Amino acid sequence: MPNKRNSAVGPIGMFDSGFGGLTVARAVIDLLPHEDVVYIGDTGRYPYGNKPAEQVREYARELAWSLVNDYNAKLVVIACNTAASVALHELSAELPVPVLGVVEPGARALVRATQNGKVGVIGTVGTISSGAYVNAIRDTKANVALTSAACPGFVEFVERDQTTGDEVTVLAERLLAPVRDAGVDALLLGCTHYPYLSRVISEVMGPNVVLVSSGDETAFAVRDALTESGMAATGGIGSHRFLSSGDIAWFAQLGRRLLGPELDSAEQWSNNKI
Repeated sequence: MPNKRNSAVGPIGMFDSGFGGLTVARAVIDLLPHEDVVYIGDTGRYPYGNKPAEQVREYARELAWSLVNDYNAKLVVIACNTAASVALHELSAELPVPVLGVVEPGARALVRATQNGKVGVIGTVGTISSGAYVNAIRDTKANVALTSAACPGFVEFVERDQTTGDEVTVLAERLLAPVRDAGVDALLLGCTHYPYLSRVISEVMGPNVVLVSSGDETAFAVRDALTESGMAATGGIGSHRFLSSGDIAWFAQLGRRLLGPELDSAEQWSNNKI
């Protein structure tokens, strides 16, 4: 394992397959206003959820190293459940800076939220098939019964900015049936895109099911990691850069709706292989 850099200088680096990680970026920016943030949305190669694990792992490696080498990131957040589920341990061992994912914080929040001990996780095919949440929830040692369901198609609806309507609802009713039938009272949105569908998901699951998003929990984990290592910024207002590997105009347009005006000055990210 490489020696980790330990400096308050540099931004928090974040990456996702596209727009979903903006939910995590929003939480980090709101919680840590002094910190600089650089976010890369890999919209030129999204979605990740239906791609082979090795391919996702290679994409994650390219993005993470770019954040460190090109943007001097002092900490990297894998703001994508699919990428975190297959690449977190490898990148943690390889990168010279701390690396955090969204899986473990989400799992901890989920087991805290349940009252009846029946919990659910929904995510992409890649995330669910990886078993990452099964392992993360087991690691909490909580006495819970977990039901998981893959939800192919949800990401594509979000990235088309189609988050309501009959078509989305019909798909949600079909895909969420296993977790609804299992009687869960807490459901983790195990993909950073899914909070944008929370209204539909909540309507399908019913009023007695708590929806858990990993964004806020990941932001708390980032804060704690920076504070404990002495790497937290202590003053000023942080700058925020957003980059995309795909169409910048589309990234900025949809990103403004999902995150806010920070996306007005979106930039192009070029893939320079390491």
